[in-house]
Formats: sequence, C-alpha cells, structure tokens
Amino acid sequence: MSHGYKPELSEGAIKCPIFQTSTFVFKSAEEGKAFFELAYGLREKDQDEELGLIYSRINNPDLEILENRLCLWDEADDCAVFESGMAAISTAMLSFLDPGDLILFSNPVYGGTDHFIRHVLPRFCVDVLAFNPTDSKEEIIRMVEASGKADKLKMMYLETPANPNNQLTDIGMCREIADHFSTEEKRVILACDNTYMGPVWQHPIKHGADLVLYSATKYIGGHSDLIAGACLGSANYMAKVKEYRTFLGNMAAPHTGWLLMRSLETLKVRMDEQARNAFHVAAFLKDHPMVEKIYFLGYPENDRQKAIVEKQCLSYGAMISFDIKGGEKEAFRFLNGLRLIKLAVSLGSTESLAEHPATMTHIGVDPEDKKRFNISDKLVRLSIGVENYEDLIADISQALDKV
Repeated sequence: MSHGYKPELSEGAIKCPIFQTSTFVFKSAEEGKAFFELAYGLREKDQDEELGLIYSRINNPDLEILENRLCLWDEADDCAVFESGMAAISTAMLSFLDPGDLILFSNPVYGGTDHFIRHVLPRFCVDVLAFNPTDSKEEIIRMVEASGKADKLKMMYLETPANPNNQLTDIGMCREIADHFSTEEKRVILACDNTYMGPVWQHPIKHGADLVLYSATKYIGGHSDLIAGACLGSANYMAKVKEYRTFLGNMAAPHTGWLLMRSLETLKVRMDEQARNAFHVAAFLKDHPMVEKIYFLGYPENDRQKAIVEKQCLSYGAMISFDIKGGEKEAFRFLNGLRLIKLAVSLGSTESLAEHPATMTHIGVDPEDKKRFNISDKLVRLSIGVENYEDLIADISQALDKV
C-alpha cells in the first residue's frame, strides 16, 4: 500500500499528494541535460540512476509511484499508465508492428480492440489473422504457415477470458506458438489483455506473456469514476512502449494516477467479494428456467476449458454471461426490469452492471464472428459488484419474472 512513496519528500503527507504540475524545475542546466539524455535514450542509465522529473507528459510522481505498485501484482519489470485501455492497447501494438508485419489475435476480443486490429492496423499495412480459442496448437501453426506470412509474424495478441463469452485461451500454448515462429533476430511478442481477471486472479507473465494490458478503468480503478489503461512487461519492451507513449502523448493525468493509487489499496478486498458474489449469482442463474446457457469460468463447457481454468486462473472471476430464452425482445425486457443492477457498459466496478453485447459493446463485430462466438441477441453480460449477493439474486429473479 505504501510501496514507492516517501512521506519525507512530501511534507510528511501520509498519502501521496496530487502533483498537479506540467513541468519541473531543474537544479542546474547539467541536471536538465542528463535527464533529457535518459528520456530520449541517448545513453544508458548509470548504476542506481533514476529518470529525473522533466515534464508531466514524460513522467510525474503520481504515475511513477502508481506504476511501481502495479508492477508488484504481475511481477513485471516496468509499467506504463495511459489515459484509457485502448490507448494502452493501441500504443503497445504501434510500438512493435511495422508495415508488412503480421499480428495473430484470439477471437473474440473487446469490440474496440477488434475494430482497431481489423480496421486501423491494415491502414498502416499491418496484416491481421485471427484464431479461435478452440483451435489446437497444431491448427494455429498450420493456419499461420498457410497464410504465407509466417516469417512476418511479429505479435500474438490474446484476450483471456474473452469478452463477452468468457472463452479461455491457453497462454502457455500461445507462448509455444510464438516461440515456434521466433528466430534469433526476431522474437514474436506475446501480449495478453488481462482486464477480466487482473491483476489478482491471473498473472500472464508467469505463463509466458511479454506484455500484459489492462483497461485500468475496470477492476484496478473499480469505482466507475475514471478512464485509464496500463501496459506492463520486461524492461526492454517497456522502454519502447514508454518512448511511443511520450510522443503519442497519451499518458494518464496526475489526478487519474492519484485515484488509481487510492483504488489499489482496496483492490484485493473488492475483487475477492466480487468473485464470491459472482459464484452465488452464477449458481442461481444456472438452474433458472429462463436461462438457456451460462458462460462462467466456474462452469467450463468442456475438459479443455476446465484444464485451462485450473492451470492459469486463481479464481472464477466476477463476469457472467448467459443466454436468456428468446431473443433481443426478452433480453431487453430483462435489462429494463432490473432495479438494483445498473444498465451500463464497462465492468469491474463496485456496483453491478448489465448490458447487451450484441447491440452495445460488440455491435461493430463482424456478424459471422458474432454468430461463431455466441454473441447473439439473447446474450446478456453481467459484471458483479460488491453488493449483498442475496439482493443481486433477488433483483435478477424479479427481472426474469417480468420476462
């Protein structure tokens, strides 16, 4: 809770103040020169030397302390915090993908990520190729080889569990695939969006990921009052991510960093309660006559998914999706009937939220992909909060009765 902060440097304040400043004063011209040399990568840091404070687009005490604390959860070398999850994702991709490169990504992913990969990256002459969580290692390798772009594969991008159907992808298997296509000159980078499970319930770096990405708006922020993102990984990769962040200018503001530090102090307490609540809600939904199918890590649909849960997840999480009997009309009637649970997109906050992925968060996803991954008109997604689970079940029950 106090890692990285020295009260004696801030008038003894028990909590890190908000450093609401654009620029910082140098003690001397020589110090300013030394700071800029490091910031622009013109020389290596001396032993025990730290990047000095220059300008809040480059660094700021609130962000530096926050980034140090976030590193503890994922056991990463370094971290970069952004103004949004999409800023973190897009910057990480642009940092390493050049024209002619290939990105291989899991399907489905969050709608914004899907749009960026399929519609923005090709404008920069980056080729894209999708695989399914149900595909085997051998099938994915054959698909990449058949594309004729195997030698151009530069990045694998995973979102696991997938949004919104909770489909799991084996991170370790993907590391093996990335290594298969790596050479001495080029390592295929494995990036993993851990928003649904992190940073408490799953640690992708331990399973071979090079980069871990978050919409920090979600569990890390956890109060529906900020927008932020984060990228973590090894020092060599993060140096490039931070370089691109500096020149794209999408780092988080000091006040956002301060709010995230506040949220980190209750992160595990909140997430533990949300997981406990979700387990009870899922058990209720599983046996309800109006529920056709439930998508929840506690009820894996096959042995392969069960094995992945046991291998890489420390919890079943707090995200539940389910197919309501009927279609859009019935799903909307349910959503409109909720009273305690709020009808809103986003997830991971203290309050429980419900939404309709097919017409909301995933409206821009290709219709064939929607069909393939059960993002249908009858699918409802719930993000379970910290309320009393009996109250949540009562609210869901009365809304289903209205259907």
